[in-house]
Amino acid sequence: AASRNGHTGIVQDLLSHGADINAQGGKCGNALQAAAAHGKEHIVKLLLEKGADPNVQGGDYGNALLAAVAKGSKPIVKLLL
Repeated sequence: AASRNGHTGIVQDLLSHGADINAQGGKCGNALQAAAAHGKEHIVKLLLEKGADPNVQGGDYGNALLAAVAKGSKPIVKLLL
């Protein structure tokens, strides 16, 4: 939910406390896909900088890149390529 809603501080806190950056779960599959699907470019960038795998499969869109394409977010697509 923190990634989907763009809560940078919460995402940073979770990661600093050892949260699995590629953990699977929820409708969007993982945090990176959730951020991509909801247009949260700053969260996508943060997660990638912290080592999120853009190729992780799962969720409604299959992966973060397909989520960004489906939502028409060119800046996020560029980050993920």
